[in-house]
Amino acid sequence: MSVDLQPAELGFRRPFNREVTEILKLTNGNTQPVAFKVKTTAPKQYCVRPNSGIIAPNESVDVQVLLQAMKEEPPLDAKCRDKFLVQSVLTSADQDPNVTTLWQTVEKTAKNTIQERKIRVNFLPAAAATPNGVSSHEEQPPAYSSPTPQFGSPAQQSSTNASAAESVKTSMAKAAEATGLTTAASTVASAVPTSNEDLKEQLAAAKTQIQKLTSQLQDPQFRQRKAQETNEKVQAVVQQRHESGVPLQIVAALCLISFLIAYLFF
Repeated sequence: MSVDLQPAELGFRRPFNREVTEILKLTNGNTQPVAFKVKTTAPKQYCVRPNSGIIAPNESVDVQVLLQAMKEEPPLDAKCRDKFLVQSVLTSADQDPNVTTLWQTVEKTAKNTIQERKIRVNFLPAAAATPNGVSSHEEQPPAYSSPTPQFGSPAQQSSTNASAAESVKTSMAKAAEATGLTTAASTVASAVPTSNEDLKEQLAAAKTQIQKLTSQLQDPQFRQRKAQETNEKVQAVVQQRHESGVPLQIVAALCLISFLIAYLFF
């Protein structure tokens, strides 16, 4: 009884400019050991490992059939005429374990006991590829998800920085009007931050300046000095307007505005 072969035919897939290997599985379903030998019609084109051996009862052997690299690729419509022949014969434990000697004895004395199985060889096309050029057996690229909301886009961060910068400018402008320190405020507010680190530095500087201005506003002597300077400026304006013949209504309006400014900020 012969051995079982899997697969029934050997298929080698293109391209053939490299070595291509297929596995031929031989299974012994008999109750006795089986000696096997693999032959081919193109011994220079193929390499078989092992090409002979003994299979124990109910055991299997994997035979590697290697197709040598070709110098030129055969045409796509070319049919392979190569074939393999697997010979097998039942043995016993008392026979010579040397496979070569065993086959020489069998071929001379009991050639009719040899079982033979023929295997055809097929040339298969290259592995199918998907439309985007990725082979169907290859792993597909991983899916990417959008960043979580806590990581804003660069445009959103720029908008946030601009809003914070405008807030700093507005606060510094109001503090400058209240204290008359326009030069220091404009110097800090004119620097537009270009990154989160610059924004933090600007905010820290603004806080320091605001605290300084607030402490000055709480100083009675400073407020009294500013009120006195404001009154002097108003009197100078009134005197100048009086000398130039400005109507009394305009002078009264200027005085009212000066009073409101002094009342609101001092």
